[in-house]
Amino acid sequence: MNEILIDTNIYSYAMRAEPAVVSLLQRASRIVMSSISIGELLSGFKGGVREQKNRDELAEFLDSPRVEICAVSEDTAEFFAEILNGLRLVGTPIPTNDIWIAAQAMEHGLRLVSMDRQFASVPGLLLLLPETREPQREQGDGDERSTS
Repeated sequence: MNEILIDTNIYSYAMRAEPAVVSLLQRASRIVMSSISIGELLSGFKGGVREQKNRDELAEFLDSPRVEICAVSEDTAEFFAEILNGLRLVGTPIPTNDIWIAAQAMEHGLRLVSMDRQFASVPGLLLLLPETREPQREQGDGDERSTS
């Protein structure tokens, strides 16, 4: 589990100093963050009173030599299409942004770390759901992301 792609909520838990998440990130040799997650975070920052402070914290996190930003590519789009069509066939939709994030993890062969259990419905996705003090969310449980 040295190389991971983190979902938006993992960054949020890390910023709240959730021990299980902080420990997991400390053990990772490479932390990848989706450009989709960055967009979700920036959107959330705009609605808050700490926008600049949150932006500064994110910039500091992204500046770490162990952290990389993963952009959407044409290959990502192929994975996205496969995932979306597969989920439609079995009737288990998940938010569109989560499909993009799962597609990036699969494209790059990375384990996705998230608090969202709905990722378990994505066939072939390597998924890690950290144990925390807070309950993990099912789809639609008040997800803080405004774009999913």
